[in-house]
Amino acid sequence: MHHIAVSSEAPTPGPGQPEVVLAKWSDRFFAWLIDFIIVSIAVNGVLAAAAFPFWYGDFDRLWWSAGSAHYGITSAVFFLYWTFFEVTKGQSVGKMVLKIKTTDLAGRPADAKSVAIQSFGKAFLLPLDVLLGWIFTNDRRQRIFNRASDTLVVKAIDSVQPGVTYRKD
Repeated sequence: MHHIAVSSEAPTPGPGQPEVVLAKWSDRFFAWLIDFIIVSIAVNGVLAAAAFPFWYGDFDRLWWSAGSAHYGITSAVFFLYWTFFEVTKGQSVGKMVLKIKTTDLAGRPADAKSVAIQSFGKAFLLPLDVLLGWIFTNDRRQRIFNRASDTLVVKAIDSVQPGVTYRKD
């Protein structure tokens, strides 16, 4: 049987009917945390190396004045990172570790436009995206930008075909 998860209220799949298993919020969080650590170390290492020649002067003033630029650069790198990995592999490094992936609503690989939409919310507006997703939650455990992009985060087991049913992990 194929698996990917979504709703505890969905009917039990019949013989040969695939099931989508939605990823737990905790798995999604830990996948995000792994990605956050990887990208943050890389971005901060590059930015620190680029700023190194200026450190001799007034470091505190330089660092604080670069705050907005740092947020913009870091968010853009996160956006590119998630979009690249989820378009090419369906998973970021964190999702690979937790064995979850981003799909369309039928459990198939999401298209580039959908991945870019959900990655934008995660990279630039994550607190708002998650908060509104929890407030207006549905049986598919979608953040707001997952809803806007018609994407799901599911257990990475097998590919799913149309006529899928959903079950929460």
